[in-house]
Amino acid sequence: MRQPPPPHVTLGGIAPHIPADLYHRAQATGQPVVIVAPDTPAAGFPWQRVLIPFAIAGAVAVGAWGIVAALCWLLDVAAHTATVIAGAAGPIGAGGITLKLTRSKS
Repeated sequence: MRQPPPPHVTLGGIAPHIPADLYHRAQATGQPVVIVAPDTPAAGFPWQRVLIPFAIAGAVAVGAWGIVAALCWLLDVAAHTATVIAGAAGPIGAGGITLKLTRSKS
């Protein structure tokens, strides 16, 4: 004799699974099968779904500002270094054309 399949009770779109041996043993002994279903979720807004993207966007924005600040500092140091080197080198000439890189302090 063929056994009928276990009943499917949908709980919020998810059907619980009852192992076949447990179902057949319950059918043979007359023991009831108890399915414990979770209660409905609490009504409200799922803040985690919103906060995670905002946290990622905030981290990206802070990182971008850090990179911009680092580049500005690097350009400032490079300009200062070029000014010091040009002041120490004095006038540079090539083929009769003389280029004075900085003003004299006198």
